[in-house]
Amino acid sequence: MPGQPAARRTVLKGAALAGAAGLGVAACSTESKLGHAVTPTPTAPVELGAPEEVPVGGSKLYRDQRVIVNCPAKGQYKAFSAQCTHAGCLLNKIEDNVGECPCHGSHFDTTTGKALHGPATAPLPEVPVRLESGKLIAGPEA
Repeated sequence: MPGQPAARRTVLKGAALAGAAGLGVAACSTESKLGHAVTPTPTAPVELGAPEEVPVGGSKLYRDQRVIVNCPAKGQYKAFSAQCTHAGCLLNKIEDNVGECPCHGSHFDTTTGKALHGPATAPLPEVPVRLESGKLIAGPEA
């Protein structure tokens, strides 16, 4: 009988560890589409600034507004959420139209939003962007 409590303890420890491991895998799942944010894109119009701040053929990260704006040609703009679709981290830099996530190393094409390097597999959500009174405005229409 003395061997029975040790075996029970071992089984309970194993079950606890398996449960904890399962939570860790779920928290870092590649199935995530929006990360941890409820709203990865602006829910109201946000002013970004002068359109000249976005280089033609390049992209600019607006960290505070969680938006990336790309300018494929003079006067044309496309915008995407700057929040990684894997775990919801904010992209921290853009080089050669590739946005990088500092948390798990995902890379995104800032001209299309497409995930280029995982663990993220879902593209960045597109954000409406327009020119209004000489300023770029991102988010839904007011």
